[in-house]
Amino acid sequence: MDRKALFFDIDGTLLSEITHRVPVSAKEALKEARKRGHLIFINSGRTFCLTKEILGMVEADGCLCGCGTYIEAGGNILYHHQIPLERGNRIKKDIVAYGLDGVLESMESCCMQKHVSRMPKAEHLKRTVKSSGILASYGWENDQYVYDKFCVMADEESDRKGFFKSLEPDIQVIDRGEDFYECVPRDHSKATAIQFVLKHYGIPLESAYVFGDSTNDLSMFEYATHTILMGKHDSELEPYAEFITKTVEEDGIAFAMKRLGIIPDL
Repeated sequence: MDRKALFFDIDGTLLSEITHRVPVSAKEALKEARKRGHLIFINSGRTFCLTKEILGMVEADGCLCGCGTYIEAGGNILYHHQIPLERGNRIKKDIVAYGLDGVLESMESCCMQKHVSRMPKAEHLKRTVKSSGILASYGWENDQYVYDKFCVMADEESDRKGFFKSLEPDIQVIDRGEDFYECVPRDHSKATAIQFVLKHYGIPLESAYVFGDSTNDLSMFEYATHTILMGKHDSELEPYAEFITKTVEEDGIAFAMKRLGIIPDL
């Protein structure tokens, strides 16, 4: 059997950003694929603590988190990279010095500034993270907090250019739009995570299928041969899409998997 490895983004791909649920059709499609011997992986920009909800909704063989900084498969942690403590503390100071705000993301928790931010979107994010039960009890003043990656927000008072310059050469920045930026240790991406997993399982690249919708999926779309783009998506991915499916809410995952012959169209 030609065993395939399928890699899924979460938000806007598996998880509806409207209903905040995974469609039943997608759950059944993933279950059927695993039944047929294929491997299912979550491949997300979220760090591990932010994937627990989705892992409770779908069956998967592994979880690739934090844009390739954490790889878990078969119940084992195969790889985990963290920003060195001293460097992480310098980044925290620079975020404040250059007038940005943000969230630090580790495997177990997320850390944000304790004071009320001038940015409403930062306060909204803080409430969301807190409601998920993964907001660290301490703030940025804790100089022992080690994290995998981070996201920052900017406004008219922020010096984006200066801050991004300070991240060179070890952190790469992904522009997620609306002054929100995902910052990842260099040489880590959703593509490097796929490469690691394929080597681990001895699966050729031509048997890998990636599903995504947004700019932080670009690396895996550039890397993979079989690339499935959701019906609602960022236009930057279109040149790399082998197949454009329907939206999450229109059962796009199941539709694509059937059309591509991964599972039967019963």
